[in-house]
Amino acid sequence: MSQPSEMTGPQFDGQGLIPCVVQDWLDGTVLMVGFMNQEAWALTQQTQLVHFWSRSRKELWRKGETSGHELQLKEVFLDCDQDTVLVKAQPIGPTCHTGSRSCFFSRVFPNSEADLPRLEGTNAGGIPQRLYEMVSHRKTHPSSESYMSKLLQGDVDRILKKVVEEAGEVVLAGKNENREEIIYEMADLWFHSLVMLGRYSIPPEEIYQELGKRFGKTGIRPTDGEVSRG
Repeated sequence: MSQPSEMTGPQFDGQGLIPCVVQDWLDGTVLMVGFMNQEAWALTQQTQLVHFWSRSRKELWRKGETSGHELQLKEVFLDCDQDTVLVKAQPIGPTCHTGSRSCFFSRVFPNSEADLPRLEGTNAGGIPQRLYEMVSHRKTHPSSESYMSKLLQGDVDRILKKVVEEAGEVVLAGKNENREEIIYEMADLWFHSLVMLGRYSIPPEEIYQELGKRFGKTGIRPTDGEVSRG
């Protein structure tokens, strides 16, 4: 196995450019792809706002300079060859000029889930987002054979009871110090929690945003004395 090369900084191509992939720092959704030159690379880090070089207009531009939909810098990575940039950012408003959250919203493969459309502007977000989309679909397209549909069609207390039950199972698994049991019961808790979120139309993104607010924060919450996370 070859060892990673020593970091030397971004390797710009013959035109002085380097491709840049932008992800939402909260859930990993790929928002867009652009190109940076040395000035855009430097300004992005100096201003904490993502800049690019427009190959069509032949000019430097800051994302959101006309729309207001900026990309606030969180982290910057280079790939193993230092010839591609990965930016993790906080998007202010939709990133795509079409008004979608992401430029990557046209799924090509697979197409076997045509009856279960993805939410507008999503391409990643991981399994929690995918499960939430299933919940949203079952709310409007119930199936008599679907356990999820039965939960959603019943009284909300049924969903809440399942969340409490699964939380208890997680606690018991933890007390038993059984790794496989913890994983299994935690998956059940997450699943039923996502059904509850879907019942109230709260997407996982809003939970990610709340968690994002807690990065680097310590101390006591003045409202209830609970120790904050971080």
